Amino acid sequence: MSTRPRDNRHPLEHRFSGEHPLRTLLYLYRGQRRQLAIASLCFVVKHSPVWLMPAITANIVDLVSRPGLHSPGELWVNALVLLVILAQNIPLHYAYARSLSRAARTTETQLRSALCRRLQHLSIGYYARQSAGVLQTKVLRDVEAVEQLTRVLFDGGLACLVNIVFALVITGLRQPWFLLYFLVTVPAAAAIVYTLRRPLAARNAAFREEIERMSTRVIEMTHLLPVTRAHGLESTALARVGESLERVQAAALHVDGINAVFGALSWATFNGFNMLCLIVSAWACLARWLPLGAGDVVLLTTYFGLITGSVLGLVGTLPQLTRGLESIRSIGEVLQCPDLEDNEDKAAVTAVEGEFSFENVSFVYPGSALAALHDFSLEVPPGETIALVGPSGAGKSTVLNLVIGFIRPTGGRILIDGRDMQAHDLRTYRRFLAVVPQESILFDGTVRDNVTYGLRGVPAEAVVAAVRDANAWDFVSQMPAGLDTPVGEKGARLSGGQKQRLAIARALIRNPRVLILDEATSALDTETEALIQEALARLMRGRTTFVVAHRLSTIRNARRIVVLDQGRLAEIGSHEHLVRSGGLYARLHSRQAGVEFTQ
Repeated sequence: MSTRPRDNRHPLEHRFSGEHPLRTLLYLYRGQRRQLAIASLCFVVKHSPVWLMPAITANIVDLVSRPGLHSPGELWVNALVLLVILAQNIPLHYAYARSLSRAARTTETQLRSALCRRLQHLSIGYYARQSAGVLQTKVLRDVEAVEQLTRVLFDGGLACLVNIVFALVITGLRQPWFLLYFLVTVPAAAAIVYTLRRPLAARNAAFREEIERMSTRVIEMTHLLPVTRAHGLESTALARVGESLERVQAAALHVDGINAVFGALSWATFNGFNMLCLIVSAWACLARWLPLGAGDVVLLTTYFGLITGSVLGLVGTLPQLTRGLESIRSIGEVLQCPDLEDNEDKAAVTAVEGEFSFENVSFVYPGSALAALHDFSLEVPPGETIALVGPSGAGKSTVLNLVIGFIRPTGGRILIDGRDMQAHDLRTYRRFLAVVPQESILFDGTVRDNVTYGLRGVPAEAVVAAVRDANAWDFVSQMPAGLDTPVGEKGARLSGGQKQRLAIARALIRNPRVLILDEATSALDTETEALIQEALARLMRGRTTFVVAHRLSTIRNARRIVVLDQGRLAEIGSHEHLVRSGGLYARLHSRQAGVEFTQ
């Protein structure tokens, strides 16, 4: 019986194609708009001393320069206003920081969750084309850049905008004619600085690409450490990483140099305009061209400096803004990537008997001119063990990936229990499937955590039974904390055979209906292989099993052996039948038997 799965799409899984990154940023924060509105309101009020103090300073200067025209009480009124606006800054700054942090951190978490969710749904082919370093950069650095962009827009961008708006408003109220000077000189200065910064965008993009390449090289180095150390290739590994580090250094120095020149030219430009404002306002006061007092000269000069400083601040945030928008584009590449495993609106699998029917199945990998599998037909009744044999590149792994559902046939079809696999939600189908790979994958947790991975509330008795059936209890029981002993990162504290037996226990505890054994006994000593073969025999009992093994001695008891050659089904039969027939299997068996005999 099948049911329809409900739509579990993450709210941040959104079509970003053709959308401006700023619009995307607004979409990402759509659930936090109330918090952002509160943060904005608190910021404007708490920031009021910056744009009110020049006006109050101008009033006090006027009081001092023309004492006969003003009463002493006006001084205390201005002093009281100063005290109030300074005092309110403390509680409102806290409220602003809390609201902004809550919005930014919540969105940061949701964005990483959406990326991780999307990565779980992307096809296996996507991972063959993307390096782990690039994907790690997107989840860590790019999301962090979006969070930093938010803070830049508020802490820097909003402050600059508020300063500009209120400085222009107060100037317009006190000396409206002087606004003409502001409106001419400020845009001119901004245009000059904007022109100077144009080379930054291209260099930032190049720098980011070098960072991604470096991340890939570092991850590659860590993965290759056993091979590197075993062959004394430390200098070669360091040279490969060193080249990437030097390119990053060169790109960073180039960006830093451009930033330094840009900063110096911007500073000189704006300060030149500030000095010009002081001279013009003082001259207008002395020549009586405008009704300006000493306080007005101070006010105009201070506000012009505030405006030009704010414009400089806005322009200064552009590199960070560019990096943040580039990170949004980078994240969008994952969130909108169409290379998904297509499970939406497909029927959920609630039971699997284990019957498979391959009907003229073909598969061609993207970018390849040759078919990895061609017109493959096979009937597999429930509970049968099928061994897949053949030279390297014959198509064995392709068949396993088709059974798991990592790839879909490019020709023909696969039926599971009489139903086309294309109609299934493969996520629910895989709940009835277990895989024991060539290299067991363990994470940094306890034995219990690794055996029960993905399962909840498993009784201790069931865990012990699975470990016993996997022939792993002999070494698990001798560990310091038994089932609760940490195994180390990637199972570093265990031998290869011990890790493989825990992988078998992980499969056993799930009680799968379909079993995939991919070179599960390769590279093991004879004694360990015997223990694992015994455990596998328990695991395979009553389950539909697909086995790939280079050692033909390990699959001779399979009911049927399927021999593949260049993507085609060459032979099929029992071990004895295939040996007697004198075909490809017999040649492979004879070759291995000779090697084993000489050893």
